[in-house]
Formats: sequence, C-alpha cells, structure tokens
Amino acid sequence: MRPFMDQDFLLSTETAKKLYHDYAEKMPIVDYHCHINPKEIAEDVRFENITQLWLGGDHYKWRLMRANGVSEEYITGNAPDKDKFIKWAQTLELAIGNPIYHWSHLELKRYFDYEGILNSETANEVWELCNEKLKDPNLSARGIIRKSNVTLLCTTDDPIDSLEYHIQLANDKSFETKVLPAFRPDEAVNLEKPGYLAYLEKLSKVSNIEINSFASLCEALKARMEFFNSVGCKTSDHGLEFVMYYPASDDEIEAIMKRRLAGEIPTEEEILKFKTALLQFLGRENHRLNWVMQLHYGCKRDNNTRMFNKLGPNTGYDCIDNSRNSSAQLADFLNSLEITDQLPKTILYSLNPIDNAAIDTVMGCFQNDSALGKIQHGSAWWFNDHELGMRDHILTLTSTTLISNFVGMLTDSRSFLSYTRHEYFRRILCDVFGNFVETGRFPNDLRVLKKLVEDISYNNSISYFGFDK
Repeated sequence: MRPFMDQDFLLSTETAKKLYHDYAEKMPIVDYHCHINPKEIAEDVRFENITQLWLGGDHYKWRLMRANGVSEEYITGNAPDKDKFIKWAQTLELAIGNPIYHWSHLELKRYFDYEGILNSETANEVWELCNEKLKDPNLSARGIIRKSNVTLLCTTDDPIDSLEYHIQLANDKSFETKVLPAFRPDEAVNLEKPGYLAYLEKLSKVSNIEINSFASLCEALKARMEFFNSVGCKTSDHGLEFVMYYPASDDEIEAIMKRRLAGEIPTEEEILKFKTALLQFLGRENHRLNWVMQLHYGCKRDNNTRMFNKLGPNTGYDCIDNSRNSSAQLADFLNSLEITDQLPKTILYSLNPIDNAAIDTVMGCFQNDSALGKIQHGSAWWFNDHELGMRDHILTLTSTTLISNFVGMLTDSRSFLSYTRHEYFRRILCDVFGNFVETGRFPNDLRVLKKLVEDISYNNSISYFGFDK
C-alpha cells in the first residue's frame, strides 16, 4: 500500500517520477487566468484565520458542503468562522475521489507544513495550526504568491475598471511578481441583461465617448482596450453560453442597437447577431494589439433562482450547458476573422468535456506560422479540472495535435492557495508522459521529454502571450 499523497503522489512509474521531480517541480508558475482581486495583492492583505483564506468565495467547497446537507448558515452565512471550518472538515473527510480532497491536502502541506489528514477528528488541531501559521508575514497575499513561485498572473477585469491597483503594483518595486489585467467585456456584450443600459452609461463616462450606436460602442471599447494595453494587458477573456455565428449587415446591427438603447429587449436571433458582430470586432482588436483572445463557454449560470436572489452570481449554482454548443458555428466564427487575416491567437475552453475532440479538430483548421499553437485548447476547466478531466484533455491533445505547444495550466480561482492546482496538473502530465515511455509508446529521450515538460509547465505560456520573463 502506498502512503497517502506522498512525494510521488499520482506518479505511477519511475519515468514519471523523474520527469516531475527533475523538471516540472522546479519550474515557476504563470497563472494567466484567475479571479484574484488585485486590490488584495496591492494592499498585501492578511487573513485572520483559515476560514477567511480557504472558504471565502470558494464555490467549489460550497457545493460539496451543500451536497452534504450543511446549512447555508455555515457556508455563506453568519456562523462563526471556526464552526464553518469544522463543517468543512466534516464534509471533506467524505470526499473520496474528489479533486478538492487532494487540493486541500496539497495546500495544507505546501503552505502550512501539515502532513496529516484533515477530518472531523483533527479539525480543531488543524484550525489552531493554520491560524498560528497565518500570523507569519510570509503568508500574506503577496507572501503566498512568492512562496508559490509565481512570476506573473493575470486577473479578470471589466472594461470600466480604473486598473489603479495594477498601476500601483507595476510601480511597486518591492513585489517581484507581475500582476497584469485581462480585459473581460461580458457586460458590454450581454445586451439582453436588465442592467445593460446603466452599464453603457458607465462605459460612456470612463471612455469619454457617448454611446449612441453600435459604432460608438465599439469605439468606447477600443478606447478601453488601448488603456488596458498601456497597463500591460496581453489578453481578453469572454464568458459565453456558446460560440455563436449569426452574421448580419452593419445596418441590421445598428438597428438592433438603436432599439436596445430605446429600452426594447431584442429577439433571441437579434441577440445572437449582435453578440456575433461585437465578438468579431473584439477579435479583430485582439489581433491588432497582438493579444490572446480566451473564449470560455458551455456554462449555464445561476440556475437556482431562489439562491441567486439571496446570494447573487458566482456562488455555486452553475452547470454544464450542452444545449447549443456547435463546432460548426465555432469554426465559422473563427473563419470569419481568418478570412481577413485578423484572427488573433485564441484559447478555446468548453465546460463540456464531450467537446474535447471537436475543439481539437476545429483548431487544427486555423494553425499557421504566426505563432506556435496559434489556436489553443485551454486546460480542463472548472468542473473538469480533476484527474479524469485533465487526463482526458491531455490524451485528446496528444492524439489530435502537438501537445508540445500547449500553454498549460491556470487556476481560474479566487483563492490565493490555488496554485497547488498547477502541481496537480504537472504530476498528471508527467504521469501520462511517463506511461508513454514505459509502455514503449515514446522513446526514453530525456532531452526531448525535459523540453516538453518544462515548456508546457511554464515556457510556452511566456512566449505565447508575449510576457516578459
């Protein structure tokens, strides 16, 4: 019997162990997509206790607690922090096979030097140990990032954001990690939302462009993209139900915009035409700026109306949407930009794992010599960033394209402790490659294997996004 999560956790062959310990483990981290608040980094926030650091905002953990019948009072409610932590420990001990079980224990090992097992019997011990450790200045927001060997991270930022904390961090020579913004214009795209007109007023004000047409909306967004670019932005990010392609004439799009500005809600077809046109514009601007365009899709959000009304978005009530994802429309959308040679470097993420092979075949139609792996299949995302999801994603990539150019893992997280997800991914990657070698499906060529592992772990993301080392 192997020990629980020892140094060779997830590494099933001698080759896998060598690839991980000699190469992957030593590489720094680039976290090119996360939801960490840059204000907390700028202010180098300290956490009073492990609940604030571990459970605050983490809807992965919240969903497990709800599945275990825990009252919402102990999840997002006003129960004492220690009581919340104990409820979490009681839930975690039952989570056999769940990646959160592994992540949680990796975090306890890496940040708190705790080699035991968190459960209902050890909850008090772990609570005291973690809270004592959190008194150490090296476990502040910046300290955790340093300890994780993160050289650069990209947050997720609305076009109307002032980026004041990014600017502050860029001018702060005491913090070595680069913190860059990522342009997330969902509020400008989702014209069907009730607050859309109020949002346009804010966008008009911050861009100094009166938005009274589709053309002026594009000009306002272009102005904000230029501002983001001046602060070091290298990527945009888009949350979509699916990647649609409903082409329409300029006049038709302007008519849709005019009616929306008058307070009318467009039809479903009009909404899709508007979104197609705006995403095409944003894609062309990404290309002009040499940004990477990230498309996250396949999620149906806020399904529990009662709890959405109580808690708001991003609280654990989203699911996979398999109703409209179409590889044909995805291909047509990409082609509409490629046909004028304005297709940017693009990363595609579907929340639905059955889309893996389709994404890989679509992206193969648009690769060229402008970038290694110009179109990427993003890492196993959200409900898929578990062992099975990562292995399936890696194996699909190896089967259909060159995984050698893959830009690797990201956290997609609001937690400062989530960098162990990079470790989790790297262990699985090395195990897959090690298995290829030891079953005679790839030569034991350490020169090539070292390059593959180090590039996917770190180097590819640096070169692909154009980050400074």
